[in-house]
Amino acid sequence: MQDSPLSASPYEVLGVAPGASDEELRKAYRRMLRATHPDTGGDTARFDAVQRAWLLVGTTTARAAYDRGGAGAGVPTSHTWTAQAAGPRRDSRPTARSHGHPGGWSRERYLVLMREWVGRGRTLSDPYDPALVRSAPRDIRHLLANALAEEATARQVATLGIGFSVWHDVATSAAGPGVPPKLDHVVLGPTGLFALSSEDWGGEVRIKRGELIGEALNGEQPVHDLAVRAKSVARAARVKFTGLLIVVPDAAAPSSLELLGKSRGAVTALVTQSRLPGVLRDGLPGAARIGGTELFEVRTRLQAAITFV
Repeated sequence: MQDSPLSASPYEVLGVAPGASDEELRKAYRRMLRATHPDTGGDTARFDAVQRAWLLVGTTTARAAYDRGGAGAGVPTSHTWTAQAAGPRRDSRPTARSHGHPGGWSRERYLVLMREWVGRGRTLSDPYDPALVRSAPRDIRHLLANALAEEATARQVATLGIGFSVWHDVATSAAGPGVPPKLDHVVLGPTGLFALSSEDWGGEVRIKRGELIGEALNGEQPVHDLAVRAKSVARAARVKFTGLLIVVPDAAAPSSLELLGKSRGAVTALVTQSRLPGVLRDGLPGAARIGGTELFEVRTRLQAAITFV
């Protein structure tokens, strides 16, 4: 299970209600172990998820910690769901020039919808309380998951160095059902001009005919939607993107880099969070590079044209 608002809770993995007794929990754990064990024809990923679920709620101490919003005794969590201020830098190397507020639109929209869902007049002391988040409708949890994904991408691209410029939450004229009025990230460097969409659907994705598919996508067309938003920004700034990247958690993709084809001359690809900095530094196969005065001109045009949501 990923540390994501869209991930199944350990109770859901074990097939019991959060209020189940300790004995009911133990029986469910043993039943799910038998059902998912690879030696008896089960699925390895589900078997691993069952074991992790038991680590989270299998003892009184771990269960109490999890129900309070912690990760469970002895089980680390990769991040919290609240917005985190940037900590002190550990080195003096120059970072990429960064503009905008990564994840800001998604977090703001999440908070608005969460307050509406809880109901007017009710106190919402902690909108990131894990129990509250898990009980919310999927579309609300998806906004928080994407905010976290966008913030993770921002941390990755900041390490690219001073030769790169980054813009986050870029406003576009392309909007509609399933298409937010923004481009998550624009990255410019010697290896090209990239439009990035940071996504977390809480499950694995696959590739079919240049588009992403998967049970968690609910009919979305992320590659098409990214291309539409990138086209809007490209027209406004009079530039041409060389790469369109869908960025997902490491466990969500079949491999760390999957080339999907081309869209209006831009190479499209699916890339994992950990692979992203290397892809941006090295460039995509078949994608044009930008250097010299052209790099300066493209940066100037983007600076003049880009607005933020």
